[in-house]
Amino acid sequence: MAQITVAILGASGYTGAELLRFLIHHPQVKIAALTGDSQAGQPIGDVFPHLAHLGLSDLVRVEDLDTSGIDLVFCCLPHGTTQEIIAGLPDNVRVVDLSADFRLFDLDAYAIWYGHPHQAPKLQEQAVYGLTEHQRDAIQTARLVANPGCYPTASLLPLIPLYQAGLLSDATAIIDAKSGVTGAGRAAKRNLIFSEVSEGMQPYAVGSHRHMPEIEQGLAQIGGADIAVSFTPHLIPMRRGMIATTYVSMAGDATLNDIRATLEKAYAGEPFVHVLPDGETPSTHAVRGSNHCQIGIFAGRGEKDVILISAIDNLVKGASGQAVQNMNVMFGWPEQTALDGVAVFP
Repeated sequence: MAQITVAILGASGYTGAELLRFLIHHPQVKIAALTGDSQAGQPIGDVFPHLAHLGLSDLVRVEDLDTSGIDLVFCCLPHGTTQEIIAGLPDNVRVVDLSADFRLFDLDAYAIWYGHPHQAPKLQEQAVYGLTEHQRDAIQTARLVANPGCYPTASLLPLIPLYQAGLLSDATAIIDAKSGVTGAGRAAKRNLIFSEVSEGMQPYAVGSHRHMPEIEQGLAQIGGADIAVSFTPHLIPMRRGMIATTYVSMAGDATLNDIRATLEKAYAGEPFVHVLPDGETPSTHAVRGSNHCQIGIFAGRGEKDVILISAIDNLVKGASGQAVQNMNVMFGWPEQTALDGVAVFP
């Protein structure tokens, strides 16, 4: 298998560091360039001391990036800054974008939720939503893959097979989700300092989080269910990890056994998605630092009520790990390449 050359835009953030953690072990990847505008000129080891010994190139500004010989770009830039930069890349450079800039296909919806018009509408037409387990065929030939958000990944994996099978009511899905503070990025913010976060939990963006339309889009376009989602995220005092607890109702004569059988069949051959045995609950400890997702299935209070619980690492399966998984699909490599590590426990 031929080796490819990659660049990471925004390598000074958490998702950039996680990409490097996986890519340095990838036998088919050469890391050619790293950007980080505010730290341009610095060695990556000055930004992330745990990467200092790897012999990687210094950080450069995005505008100084030499794209000659680059096969793939991972884009980890802040939302709203990515569209014009990707539009300016040569057509032969493939892209996995970890921002939200190409996730919403409806440009009007994008403008409403992100507060400004889309800056690369023609490029948006090429984008493939990269929920790997359900979009492999499209990802394989894509030039631009929009890597899903962390909350949508955790929410969609248990829901999509069930809506595809017609087992759930189209009334609504209520998603109560909780994430570690790395989901907010590495920028210094008062509400994220230790004394503000520790020993407490707080919901945020109630009824207005930008991942809500992304979840609804995934359910409609992949799951075939046009429903309104009620989604509330919470910030919890830990570094990484995510739990999504979803409340749904079964349709028609569907039973809890049907729910379990459908999810087990959907993910039977998947290396990273695991449906737990009856009665076992997912845990962030069991997926921390890995590309794995655990799904638990429970009966609700009502006869037709179902509770689905999924756990992922928000920085890995919810971001950089899934990005590497998508790259592996794009280039025809085994999906577990560089991602076969188990969770870090305790």
